[in-house]
Amino acid sequence: MMDILRAARSLQLPDWWVCAGFVRSKIWDTLHEYEERTPLSDIDVIYFDASNVNEDIEKRLEEQLLQIMPNLPWSVKNQARMHVLNDNPPYSSSTDAMSKFPETATALGVRLDDQDHVQLAAPCGIDDVLQIFIRPTPYFLENKHLAAIYDKRIVQKNFKGKWNKVTVIRD
Repeated sequence: MMDILRAARSLQLPDWWVCAGFVRSKIWDTLHEYEERTPLSDIDVIYFDASNVNEDIEKRLEEQLLQIMPNLPWSVKNQARMHVLNDNPPYSSSTDAMSKFPETATALGVRLDDQDHVQLAAPCGIDDVLQIFIRPTPYFLENKHLAAIYDKRIVQKNFKGKWNKVTVIRD
């Protein structure tokens, strides 16, 4: 994980984080006492740069990461443009964007400072990830039209099948 964080840091992106399943899955694998890490469908690197929202830059950044660590499923997204794809009001930062993720346990990000200290962003707190709960973020609860997206992700991500201690909450 530290090598992945160092690779992401090397891009020198503004307001960058490695987030979502990268963080949640490691915590749940540990809480389930798995000896091997659950495979990741992608490694989400997010950043916030309102001065340049060209999607082509994200693809070039993914290529740079592949040069550093080949064969990893890198995904780089500028959160300054993602509100358009998600039909949301503009985000103010990467942490603001994380707070709009579907599940509280996935609304997590980590990064390294210059001294290799891990920093955590948890706009919805860490209680749910530590208690192994999947529940909608406050943003998804406030916007009932997002319930179908949440329900679809519960099925697609197969949380309960991967981590049998997961409690799914559909508030």
